[in-house]
Amino acid sequence: MTLITMSKQELDRYQIILRLLRGEINSIEASELLKLCVRQIKRLKVKVRQSGPKGLIHGNRGKPSNHRIPEKERGKIIRLIKNQYPDFGPTLAWEKLSERHDISRDVTTIRAIMVKEALWKPKVKKQSEHRAWRQRRYCFGEMQQFDGSYEYWLENRGPKCCLLASIDDATSIVTYAQFGQNEGVDEVFSFWQGYLLKNGKPRSIYLDKFSTYKMNPRFAIENHELKTQFERALQELHIEPITVHSPEAKGRIEKLFKTLQDRLIKEMRLADISTIPAANRFLKRKFLPRFNQKFAVAPVNPTNLHQPLSLKEQQQLESILSKQYTRQVQNDFTISFHNQWYQLLKEQPATVCKLDQVIIEQGPDTTVKIRLRGKYLNYRIIPKRIPKIRVPWVLAAVANH
Repeated sequence: MTLITMSKQELDRYQIILRLLRGEINSIEASELLKLCVRQIKRLKVKVRQSGPKGLIHGNRGKPSNHRIPEKERGKIIRLIKNQYPDFGPTLAWEKLSERHDISRDVTTIRAIMVKEALWKPKVKKQSEHRAWRQRRYCFGEMQQFDGSYEYWLENRGPKCCLLASIDDATSIVTYAQFGQNEGVDEVFSFWQGYLLKNGKPRSIYLDKFSTYKMNPRFAIENHELKTQFERALQELHIEPITVHSPEAKGRIEKLFKTLQDRLIKEMRLADISTIPAANRFLKRKFLPRFNQKFAVAPVNPTNLHQPLSLKEQQQLESILSKQYTRQVQNDFTISFHNQWYQLLKEQPATVCKLDQVIIEQGPDTTVKIRLRGKYLNYRIIPKRIPKIRVPWVLAAVANH
């Protein structure tokens, strides 16, 4: 007894053709039921009469496809992926096979080979909570999503570091990216100095409530004037900060980091990048131009809303993007800052009075500048005083006297 496997469509056709053979319906009625022409119904009728249900099964079923790639080429693809791209996903593996090995097969073919050879396992999406969709902004430069991602970007060739990146909400263009040691104030200011000089000022920045960007809620409620260094800098540059309440709300930058953690790490491995300066050069000169060309989308409105820095902003940018603290001038014209005393000199570009409030600017290299009414004051560092040591015999002599 021969076992024949049929699809639901083939089984339905067989039942209708049997009714046609038994005379229960005519060819026109069968064609309407199966949505086939009468000529095709007649051919199926002949096949079923001659071969039974087997006549409705395609003759190539169970046979290798005529479009199957040669076994030699298939073996080469498997060897290359196993040896050079073992942890690559199908899309990135397909790109590298095309770029580096001149193998021009479709990505679906590469995916099928990787799945069959257990080189890649499709991910099963988990059920997530309901979230409302948000419309993209309409213009380039209208809003930048910004964040940092700690990762072993250089794998075992270098230290763990932080990638700071911004992505345009309207176009998905990675407008700027930079590797740094951390997501602290100095690294963030360095990032935005490079961004502003390259692109100009965006209308707004979409970011999370990390302590670098947002004051602790308890202190902010008690004093609305309190701001982080980053908030203060954005206020001076007239850029609107927009803080979000969950990572999912800034999904575009989160998705970008997920993609970069897959693609960028592997690309730097192939290029043998092992230091942060080399990684930054590779990122800006090679990786990002190709990445943006591949993934960018057209905005609804082609207007670029980035605003160029004014001449005054260009001159003051280093000052704006530095850590700033307020201190008071003492009666002896000294200022205390971080356990160090500074003596203001007699000759100054501005009139200094006792109890004046001055601004101390501290750059990433810990250099200190003292500013009063837009002028930088002259000062010298006071050496730390030698602590007084009380000698016991002196105390005794004083007591006896």
